[in-house]
Amino acid sequence: MKNLLFMLALIIMPLSVFSQQSSHKNPLPLAKYNDNVKLPLTATERAQIIEAYGESAEELVFSKPNRLKSIKHILRNRVVIKLVTNENEKKPCPKLSEMAEAVGLDYSQEEDFNPKSFNPLKYGLNFYSRSAAMYQVDDTNYYIIIKSQYQ
Repeated sequence: MKNLLFMLALIIMPLSVFSQQSSHKNPLPLAKYNDNVKLPLTATERAQIIEAYGESAEELVFSKPNRLKSIKHILRNRVVIKLVTNENEKKPCPKLSEMAEAVGLDYSQEEDFNPKSFNPLKYGLNFYSRSAAMYQVDDTNYYIIIKSQYQ
């Protein structure tokens, strides 16, 4: 019986070590930041962060340099708003209202969409996936494209 347990342990232990080592073969690449994230926040960006995070903005963003850098990168480099009028270029994707509802935002109370004042931080968009994401602004020809942070 002891020999059987010993043999079983000899078989299982290497498998366990192998499974732990193989899970680390594909770590996430590091996010790539443009140099413009080193610049201070603009008044508009500060207002967007406060609008999205409310009273928690200081604790969750402003006091965390890496988090602030990531949000600057989102606002300055990764969100693209594109007007698509050619029907052949339109693609099915989640609606902005669906994303708003997912975070408890009443989309019906939002003002008409204005690309110049749009605050992407409010809507629960997926900023941290490996690939790009795209959302359609309801009842418009506007699409919001979130570039991957690894590009």
